[in-house]
Amino acid sequence: MGITKTEIFNKQQNRLATILKALAHPARIAILQHIIKSQACICNDLVEELGLAQATISQHLRELKNTGIIKGSIEGTSICYCIDEKVWAQVSKELSGFFTSFTPVKSCC
Repeated sequence: MGITKTEIFNKQQNRLATILKALAHPARIAILQHIIKSQACICNDLVEELGLAQATISQHLRELKNTGIIKGSIEGTSICYCIDEKVWAQVSKELSGFFTSFTPVKSCC
């Protein structure tokens, strides 16, 4: 298996790839949708909501937190998670810019 040569790509390309990799799992999308729908920090209800093992959910939360999309705070014995609004806005801007950079041409493929 080859190594990824991230150094040959610019910072924005690497950042966008990292974000998309974090979003590229249906469980992570479901976690984000649940957090958004709750409009609050969520703590322990993901296991019941998604039907996945706690360890599995913890791994997905860690991936999302590592990219900065979510943030967590300790409340007693629980860690509560919410969307990091600044990062979410930046991700939205980057993805929007990526998708709107395409201009359809009349004759292609």
